[in-house]
Amino acid sequence: MSDLQIKREYSDSPAVDFSHAREMKPYLAEPKAMYVGCPGKHGYLNLGFELDSEGKSILRHLDRRAPLIVQQELYFDEKMPDMPCVYILSSGGPNVDGDRYRQDITVRKGAKAWVSTGAATKLASMKYNYSGMVQNITLEEDAYLEYLPEPIIPHARTRFICDTTLTVHPSATVVYSEIYMGGRKYYNGGELFRFDILSVCSHGHRPDGEELFREKFIISPDRASLRDVGVMGGYDVFANVIVMLPPDKMEKVYAATTPFIDREKRLAAGITHLPGGAGLLFKVLGMEPGPVKAVVREFCSSVRMAVKGVPLPEEFPWR
Repeated sequence: MSDLQIKREYSDSPAVDFSHAREMKPYLAEPKAMYVGCPGKHGYLNLGFELDSEGKSILRHLDRRAPLIVQQELYFDEKMPDMPCVYILSSGGPNVDGDRYRQDITVRKGAKAWVSTGAATKLASMKYNYSGMVQNITLEEDAYLEYLPEPIIPHARTRFICDTTLTVHPSATVVYSEIYMGGRKYYNGGELFRFDILSVCSHGHRPDGEELFREKFIISPDRASLRDVGVMGGYDVFANVIVMLPPDKMEKVYAATTPFIDREKRLAAGITHLPGGAGLLFKVLGMEPGPVKAVVREFCSSVRMAVKGVPLPEEFPWR
């Protein structure tokens, strides 16, 4: 089978287009092995959660393309036993040169869901191109979603771009978390901040198309030091949590969250309001992923308390 035939057979996967991203233009060479977005390198995932006839939230729709995998939903959260919990897995190992991914998650009216990844996402070293991911997360009226993936670990000389669109009804709640490590801290003498570029953009919208906010950061250690005050300073791990929720719940969470700098534990966290009354933006800095994850979970627990009246359960020991 020719490459053209393979591309045609795989064309039912939605396109992942980053032609608008000027920061990625230095990294457009075709990889010498498997071409950009070929089968096995063009992952696609479409998850649709909704209520069944008995009012239970279920994973009604699932469509995927390798290497992305989702297993059957589980109901292990004792605090919210009717909420499906889903892990996103990858059969392909780390993200490599020329990978393209798209993830669409929809939570229908009144439904709820919890989504995470089975392990940290590793970004392998790249020589020719880059790895890119598009995410579209949509919540209908009174929907609820916690998206808490494991950290992203960039290797030396990697390039990664991610564009996430959150389309959320004013009565719905989404907790969207992303944790970035500075690199493989203890590998080969340390690879902290030796990646080429990380480009991360998040947009918030209403279902009628109204744009509420846009946050984008482009990190290129070769161009500017990440150790500067106001950037990473002396910290190695960065977490970004976007919460879109109704205004009355938002103020409860904001009032319950105290910004801090703990110099002994080398942790820091801050919170602010998103534009347009959309919600809250919570950021954490730390030295290791475990303590940073714990702070993120504590904050997410306060969101769940404000919206659902119950906290997050304790994290599994092996996570």
